[in-house]
Amino acid sequence: MSFNLHSIVISNRGDIQEEFGKIGVDKAGSAIMAPKAMHRLIKIYDLAPRQANIIKQEMLSKGGDAAVARGTVDASVEKTDVLMMGTEKQYRAVIKKLRMQPFGLAALADRLEEALNNLAGRKPRELACRDKKLVLGERTLVMGILNVTPDSFSDGGRFYDVESAVAQARRMEAEGADIIDLGGESTRPGHTPVGPEEELNRVLPVLKALVQEISLPISVDTTKALVARRALEAGAHIINDQWALRADPEMSSVVAEFGVPLVIMHNQQGTEYRDLMGDMICYFRESIEMAERAGIARENIIIDPGIGFGKTVEQNLEALRRLRELDCLGLPVLLGTSRKSVIGKTLDLPPDQRVEGTGATVSIGIAGGADIVRVHDVKEMVRVARMTDAIVRR
Repeated sequence: MSFNLHSIVISNRGDIQEEFGKIGVDKAGSAIMAPKAMHRLIKIYDLAPRQANIIKQEMLSKGGDAAVARGTVDASVEKTDVLMMGTEKQYRAVIKKLRMQPFGLAALADRLEEALNNLAGRKPRELACRDKKLVLGERTLVMGILNVTPDSFSDGGRFYDVESAVAQARRMEAEGADIIDLGGESTRPGHTPVGPEEELNRVLPVLKALVQEISLPISVDTTKALVARRALEAGAHIINDQWALRADPEMSSVVAEFGVPLVIMHNQQGTEYRDLMGDMICYFRESIEMAERAGIARENIIIDPGIGFGKTVEQNLEALRRLRELDCLGLPVLLGTSRKSVIGKTLDLPPDQRVEGTGATVSIGIAGGADIVRVHDVKEMVRVARMTDAIVRR
């Protein structure tokens, strides 16, 4: 007798429910078995040995496991990271037990439950952009880049005056852009910083024309609270902060006052990391807490892994490869890779020849959970996004 079998790859509840449906499993059985099919690896940092030992024993008691540093059992190490391994069902059973344990493990149980719930997937929802709406999760949204600067790495000086900037925005709208991202200060390596007044002189005339002539939401790319305030007063819909509220202490209160969506990007000086994705997620948690303390609603926050910022080429590629790990935060992801140096250095190509490399990163990013892609080449990347959506989105 010949047997046919193969391995099933699943990433979410929808995948496993589809497989159950093919077999003919009843709904009650599907609900019971789905948590058993979802295997998760969750890494926890800097636990005391007594905390780690309890977690390991609880996971083992439920049929899972937890990897800890040598020396944890006899407490000969001061701290250890823990890699938990188990099904969703096993995690939920352990979470119940951890809530009854001392040493701060009840708070850890809450964080674990939050992560598990977030890993179940983000449902499509509306993002309110003042008088405009964006639907997140049904298809990938395309953000068109509009730099009104003389020195941006790819298109500096091309759209420096109002007329050419508006014409480019109209072109991107016609090509399928969902958002226009307007920036008045270059962020390329070695750029010359500009003061808020100069940035406003570049941005405001274009912004005022765009809100009259373009039907799309306008995002303003700035790290300065004064620029954000003046832009929002002029009708901007979204603030895109490349320093995640850390460059200007007033930024969070301005965004909260206007109640608009906020993009927070991972960024840092230098490229030293203890653990790239772990450090990135810790950074986001800190900025999210800053935002929420200021009154910014969590549902208005979008995270950006900051490809090209504070990372080597290899670290940028690793972040793209591991993008799905951001899912534990449960927030929409914006990905900006367009024409960046990681593509140029990988393919040895100048900025104006990086469209295919950009397409590869956009496609991989969407497969890794990106909800919005920020691009220069709107027509081409809309096509890449639609094709990738057809493969990976339900």
